[in-house]
Amino acid sequence: MAAMSASKFRIPLSVLDLSPICEGGDAGESFRNSLALARHVEQLGYSRYWLAEHHGMPGIASAATSTLLAYVGAGTSTIRIGAGGVMLPNHSPLVVAEQYGTLEALFPGRVDLGLGRAPGSDGATARALRRDLHESSERFPQDVVELMDFMSREPRQRVLAVPGQGSEVPVWILGSSTFGAQLAAHLGLPFAFASHFAPQMMMQAIQIYRQSFKPSAQLERPYVMLGFNVFAAPSDAEAHLRASSWQQAFVNLRSGRPGRLPAPVAGYRERLDEAANALLDGVLACAAIGSPQTVHEQVLAFVERTGADELMIASQTFDPAARRESYSLLASVMASA
Repeated sequence: MAAMSASKFRIPLSVLDLSPICEGGDAGESFRNSLALARHVEQLGYSRYWLAEHHGMPGIASAATSTLLAYVGAGTSTIRIGAGGVMLPNHSPLVVAEQYGTLEALFPGRVDLGLGRAPGSDGATARALRRDLHESSERFPQDVVELMDFMSREPRQRVLAVPGQGSEVPVWILGSSTFGAQLAAHLGLPFAFASHFAPQMMMQAIQIYRQSFKPSAQLERPYVMLGFNVFAAPSDAEAHLRASSWQQAFVNLRSGRPGRLPAPVAGYRERLDEAANALLDGVLACAAIGSPQTVHEQVLAFVERTGADELMIASQTFDPAARRESYSLLASVMASA
């Protein structure tokens, strides 16, 4: 069974971190901020802390995901750590089994492995990773099955993952379309949807997953975790100011200008043209921005609309202390009565 731990919150809350590199900062600083965040949310009672694999992105430091997870795991003690996710087309299933088998050996019972079909990069970067993008993406379902076999107690393959064999690290399927929903349902795996940046097909994917789900040795019933952006601050105005860093980064990325996470800008949306505002309108359907009470209402409305079993909270905030405060404020208003 996948580890679906009890939660002190009304719905289990977890953390998605991209280890952002802020303007004026560097990767080392980002890693220290990530560890500080993981320790902070562990004390608050969050269920999981996941890092996402991206390559060639000036503002994201989590490219070597398993290495950074080892750093975070060594600095924490109870929170589950994992990949949200490993972009499997970039890797050999054997190597991933060895990496996450190593993490499981170091931090027993604390490791998750989320798998995605996207490359986490552009075509040029994918070629630099020495993978054929189309061919490797087409092999994704077979690679997932192969990877799970490497981590099983009695693998069918002659080659053994050492470490890795017998680790049975819980596998999740990640997705931003209906493809991942269909695969997760077919394999009987938990499903994490990237609604925090690509919400367009969220409801359709959830419906397909729940209707098509087949129980497995890992999971008896469907389990949906949804990405959700939260920027909580003492006031609505301050929260919207802090969220402007994420909004700038999102517009820059979608406009082909990826960069480091910028400092917040007052009145940012008023400066944008209609097309850029439309980009933000779409992703804001899966975001809560405001005071603790405002955020509380928006989160509960999202859960009511989607029936999510768990939320994976993202908060791309320029100031690391403000980011930790946002997770604290969310925890305080979402604590079970």
